[in-house]
Amino acid sequence: MSKFNAGQLSALDRIRKPEGGLTLGIELPLDNDWSPEREARRIRENRPFGVPDLADYPDLVRQVDRSGFAAVWMRDVPVFDPNNFGDAGSVYDPFVNLGFLAGITENVALGTAAIVLPLRHPMMVAKAAASVDQLSGGRLILGVASGDRPVEYPLLGLDFEQRGEAFRSAVSYLRDAWKTDGLPIGDGRVEPSLDLLPKPQQTQISMIIAGQGRQSPDWIAANMEGRFVYPNGLERLAAQAHDWRAARQALDLPRGAFVSAFHLDLADDPNEPATPRRFGARTGRNAFVEHLNALEDAGVDHLALLLRPSRRPLNEVIDELARDILPTLNAQSPSAKTAAE
Repeated sequence: MSKFNAGQLSALDRIRKPEGGLTLGIELPLDNDWSPEREARRIRENRPFGVPDLADYPDLVRQVDRSGFAAVWMRDVPVFDPNNFGDAGSVYDPFVNLGFLAGITENVALGTAAIVLPLRHPMMVAKAAASVDQLSGGRLILGVASGDRPVEYPLLGLDFEQRGEAFRSAVSYLRDAWKTDGLPIGDGRVEPSLDLLPKPQQTQISMIIAGQGRQSPDWIAANMEGRFVYPNGLERLAAQAHDWRAARQALDLPRGAFVSAFHLDLADDPNEPATPRRFGARTGRNAFVEHLNALEDAGVDHLALLLRPSRRPLNEVIDELARDILPTLNAQSPSAKTAAE
């Protein structure tokens, strides 16, 4: 684990280019159980739909880390609800998973998309997040949300309708706990005889919001360093990115990061045209590069790729993305274009 210093990239800087441009990450779980062949295998193995096969997960994460991707992302799904949602997400507890990833990776930012803050006591979130940041050498991006699964709240004796207020309170607590000597105990009070350790390795752990968190755009711009939005059409993404940056600029804050996702089935034939599917497409790499360029023009800083629909082995897909697409994005970044001119 390296020590963080002023010359080292922050976790947020790993997913955004200084002059603008697009970076790619990978969303967990690393399986391809949404392909037709793997769906048939799941049925033969009598596994529930939505529960991924994680047998190759550690090796694939290591491949992602050494291949030049900017980040890996995981979701927070405490309870598998096959009747209403049918998707177990990344399966593992996110903070346990982050600790594991900190030990087997060296380069990628480690992102959550997103921790459902009202379901956890903020003191424990603050300690867990700071621990991951230390163990990973300052690579944590804490994506946060208020949650969209009503079934989880009654199980914990919590009020689903109060999640917006609980979310704001948790964000405030996290900021105080990470920077304050002493233990925050509510209402702005601090108990100086106690402390919450460790403190983060980064000067500040960046928080990005997934969805709206039941908050106003002005609050989001003032309190979050980034937005993670659902996959959407180019015009909608461009409008969201513009509004995000305008709100930050109005507050005289840095531009932060604008993040979205894409469900990718990368075809063998690089010239295969794109066939849209929900939240993504089946496409050859040439059409995919064109789409990535359009996303960059729309103001997207980072795109998290979910590979679960992939019909090809994931190690092959990751290799092609790293070999043939990541260098293209780097070559076409604004700074590279300026240097070439």
